[in-house]
Amino acid sequence: MFGSSKRQAFRPTAYGHSRRRRGIPRWLVLLLTGIVLGAGGLLFLQKSYGPTRLTVEQSEQLHYDLNSVNMDKQRLQSQLNQHIQELKEAHARIQSQDAELIERQTEIDRLSSDVALFTETAPEDPRGTSPGIRAVSFNFADDQLDYHILVMQDADKAQPFTGEVTLTAAGRYSNGRNANEELAPFPVSLERYTHLQGTVEVPEGFTPREVTIQIRAQGSDRVSAMRVIRVPR
Repeated sequence: MFGSSKRQAFRPTAYGHSRRRRGIPRWLVLLLTGIVLGAGGLLFLQKSYGPTRLTVEQSEQLHYDLNSVNMDKQRLQSQLNQHIQELKEAHARIQSQDAELIERQTEIDRLSSDVALFTETAPEDPRGTSPGIRAVSFNFADDQLDYHILVMQDADKAQPFTGEVTLTAAGRYSNGRNANEELAPFPVSLERYTHLQGTVEVPEGFTPREVTIQIRAQGSDRVSAMRVIRVPR
């Protein structure tokens, strides 16, 4: 009447449940580990090989230096613009001066041609000396005698000449006395020709009527050229 003594093993039914302890999935562990390692590696790379992060003071100094560089750049650009403008103005002046120089050179060439013609056609010294006194102009006023004297040498005898010019005035004083007055001498120097122009003082009350012009070489008493010219009234 008693059955078998063996107990059958418990088998849960489809409608039953058991309390089983579950662990963290392996794939989640691997994922979290990868994230941690990746973040750590990124931080390591940034710290070891990436740019150094600036402090607040360094950042402010960098901004200050950048502003200074920008200001220097603007100043240099302004100076460059000014130099460019000055260069343009200088170039314009040079062009103007070149044009003026060409104009002056043309005038000089014309004057040189006129002088050459003048020297060839100037009247000779009546005495035929070289140097000779070719032309004279006097003007007397207020006890002063203005003179303009042209002295020339012949082309085939032209050589450096230096000497002295003396003027001896023949005239009358206001009291009626006639006299000859030697006026202050002055130097002369020429090669082909020279113009002597100036003023000499005349004694007070004396009116010159004619003037004797004498030219002597330096260190010589011999008269090289002489003319007598009337003074216009």
